[in-house]
Amino acid sequence: MGTSRNVERRTILKAAGATAATLGLAATTGCGGDSGTSADGTVTIRYAWWGGEPRTIAIKKTIALFEKKYPKIKIKPEFTDYEAFWEKFQTQASGGNPPDVFQNAVGFLRKYDKRGVLMDLKSQADAGNLSLENFRNGVLANGQVDGKQIGIPVGANTMALVIDLKAFQKAGVEAKFGWTWDEYFAALQTIQDKLKIAGDTGYFSIMYLYDLYLRQNGKAFFTDSDLGFTEDDVTQWWEDGYKRVKSGLVADPKKIEQVKPKSGLSAGLAASEFTWDNFSIRYEGEGESDYGLAPIPTTDGKDTGQYLGSLMLSAFSGTKHPKEVAQFIDFMVHDPEVGKIMGYDRGILSTTEQYDAFKPADDNNKGVAAYEDEVAEAGALGKITPHPSGADVIEAAFLRIGGEVAQGTTKPADAAKALFSEAKAAFAG
Repeated sequence: MGTSRNVERRTILKAAGATAATLGLAATTGCGGDSGTSADGTVTIRYAWWGGEPRTIAIKKTIALFEKKYPKIKIKPEFTDYEAFWEKFQTQASGGNPPDVFQNAVGFLRKYDKRGVLMDLKSQADAGNLSLENFRNGVLANGQVDGKQIGIPVGANTMALVIDLKAFQKAGVEAKFGWTWDEYFAALQTIQDKLKIAGDTGYFSIMYLYDLYLRQNGKAFFTDSDLGFTEDDVTQWWEDGYKRVKSGLVADPKKIEQVKPKSGLSAGLAASEFTWDNFSIRYEGEGESDYGLAPIPTTDGKDTGQYLGSLMLSAFSGTKHPKEVAQFIDFMVHDPEVGKIMGYDRGILSTTEQYDAFKPADDNNKGVAAYEDEVAEAGALGKITPHPSGADVIEAAFLRIGGEVAQGTTKPADAAKALFSEAKAAFAG
């Protein structure tokens, strides 16, 4: 994750930004249900993911490599943006016709495992069709639920603070490993006083950041089956955030909305923004300043609460071709050439074969790798917080309700009650 002692030297982001364009669903000869076996024994399996154009171009190259190695297995691609992906997947899963292989994330594992959609891939590993070896930094555990391996990580990432390096330098403030939240907000106050811009784009509606703050204080956003904090906890979090909006330390949410899809940081509305480290390429492409990865603020000057998250590949429990599906996943997470093609698009490569094969040439990817290495070396990484069924719904609710607090349309205490009410419904669903 972040650089600690020398943000500018180690993690300046200089890569050209990836295009923000997203693609619609791939044209196909029919809608779902056409995975099968042809007369000559060729098997077709469906593979679905979300992401922008660079990811789609790279994944199609990896599919071509796989089909060359396994000429009797054909891959039918389906791709879209994040929101449309899960809307479509929900419909497909309800109809018993999801893709054979699909991109997944921790917030959806228990939800679809509960519905019987996800295959336990340990059986395919036992059969020799999929290796569960050589995963870095314990990230394989991210795909485990109740003793089952229902997701195979393709990459790892962690939360980071992206800063406008020029703004921090002009204000004479430094992002240091182990700094506290008080020191972070004091630095932002100095930036506001000297440069007349906000310090942060709007930190307090980001569920994963609040999770880190809770973890720093002995709690967590989720337990295995519930929320891991109280209404009073989140009320205080949102009250503090709203006060900083009113004071100008946090950017005006209306202005943030006006510049979307551009980030408020790259638009020059604020000097910092919390996000996942592998998302950081966007800022250099969008903005006119220099940007770097900085450490997450702490409560005690040491513990950041950080962990490695990951994108994963999962398989449909009802696929007609479990062996071929497992072979495909194995190829996608272990083959060195696939690692060279994908790079860090979905996070730091999760297996040693791919991590060793990809040698980043640009400063952005070098910076992300250095950030995660330094966080790991500092002993800051813990285990990922459990995500119960319904976590995806609650994440969306936290973002929406936090936005209402920022706008001043919902009082923090009322927002906390609304969040807990929606969480109760999500857990029951």
